Formats: sequence, C-alpha cells, structure tokens
Amino acid sequence: MPATTLQARRSLAQRYLAAQSALLKGLCVAAALGILLVLALIVYYLVAHGISHLSRRFFTALPIPPGMAGAPGGMLGALIGSALLVALAGAAGIPLGLLAGIYLAEYSDNSRLGAPVRFTADVLTGVPSIVVGILGYELVVVPLGHFNGYAGAAALAFILVPIVARTTEEMLRLVPASYREAAYALGAGKARTILTVVIPAATGGLVTGIMLAIARIAGETAPLLFTALGSRLLTCDPAQPFPSLTVQIFVYATGPYRSEHQLAGAGILVLIALVFILNVLVRLSVHRLQTGQTAR
Repeated sequence: MPATTLQARRSLAQRYLAAQSALLKGLCVAAALGILLVLALIVYYLVAHGISHLSRRFFTALPIPPGMAGAPGGMLGALIGSALLVALAGAAGIPLGLLAGIYLAEYSDNSRLGAPVRFTADVLTGVPSIVVGILGYELVVVPLGHFNGYAGAAALAFILVPIVARTTEEMLRLVPASYREAAYALGAGKARTILTVVIPAATGGLVTGIMLAIARIAGETAPLLFTALGSRLLTCDPAQPFPSLTVQIFVYATGPYRSEHQLAGAGILVLIALVFILNVLVRLSVHRLQTGQTAR
C-alpha cells in the first residue's frame, strides 16, 4: 500500500477520533451546565421566596399559633430542636457506622459476615425515609406511649449508620496496601496499623462521608413526623414531643396561612444555608488537615 494512502488513512482516523473527543467533551460540558442551571434556579427560588422574610425575630422568637398577637412568630425552638436531634443521632450513629465500615474494609475478607453486612448496608441505604419513620414509631413510640425526641434521633441514626459504614469501607479500601505492609514490617499489629496509619490516611474521605450523612439526615421530615412529631414549645427534653426545623417547615408550608408560608420559605433558605456552610467548613478543615499531614 502506498505511503501516501497510509498517511491519509491515519490523518482521517485522527480527525475522526478528535471529532469523537470534541463531541464527548461537548456533551459533558452541556450536562455540567445543565446541572448548574438547575442548581441556580433552585437557589434563586429559595432566595426570592425566603430572604425577604428573614429577620432577627426568625432566630429569636418561638412559633405563635394563628390568631394570636405576633403570629406566626419565629423558629427558635425548631432550630434548637433540629440541632439536638442531629447531635443525638450523630452521637449514636457515627461510631456504629465507623466501626461497621472498618470491619467491612479490614476484617471481612475471611469472614462469613462480610457479604451479608455489606448487602444489608446497601439495602438500608435505599430504604425510603418514611419506612424508617414507621419503624421508629413501632419500636420506640408505641412502647413508650407517646411521641418523643429519642424516637426521632433513633430514626435519623438508622438512616445515618449505613451511609457512614459504606463510605468508611470505600475510603479505607482506597488507602494503598503498601501503607499497611510498611506498618507490619515495623512490628505494628493490625489494630495499631488501622488506628495510626490507615484511618489517618483516609481522614479526609471519612469526614466528608460523615458530613454528607449528617446533611442527609438534617433535611429529613418523614421520619420525624412519625416519631418526634414536633412542638411549638422550646424544650430540651427529648422524652417529650420534640421540635425540628423540617417538621415546622412542613407544617407551615401545608397550612392555610400566607404568613406561615412566608416563614416556611425563610426556614428552607436557612436550612440550605446551614448545610452549605457546614460542608464548606468541613472541606476547609479537611484540606488543612491533609496539608499538615503532607508537610510532616
């Protein structure tokens, strides 16, 4: 075959591959712009319907029933209640999720429990939150005889545990095997290697996974409707019906009063802003931690 013909075919093949690459890149850019456009529309809607109704009273006043002076009041109790519920759920669920993830990543290779535990975590991750709420109602609310904050925290922890467990497993498996082998060569045992080498190397991913799980449960409403129920009072006793921002937003958004609709819009904006700020702070902290480890 003449050299000119081979050269022409190679040139044609290169142009074809370049066209394919350009088309794929264009599709990726279009998809990314589409996602950004949807996000921008959501943010615009939230800001347009919520920011004008934010005030100092929103953060300092308790909800006031319709028909009374000063109604609908603010969401102080709901903000404090959500913070306490997330804290209780995190205190119970994060250690369990981390330990389960460590077991799946480091100890499950020669264990019969590895596959069932991993499968169960995957299934629980996809369970609708309303099912978790019904489960919390049957296991906690019914035996105690009334709605309470402990049932709400337990339902949120039930959602959090499988997410943290699977994220922890994946992050630990990304740590190179050479790290473990170097620690074993220096005489460290398996537990010491995990605690002092593997987990520190995966800290960034672990913290990110935990924060994603917290962001997930912070926006849940259905489980709390069946468990904590909600309250207009400012209470720190989880043994009683407990307030939360998401339930308060749901009640106001589905109510007949325009003033409550406006307050619900402000509540949604505050909830999204809190989750966003929390994620930004965590990313900055993780970046500083990783930078410090690299410097050492």
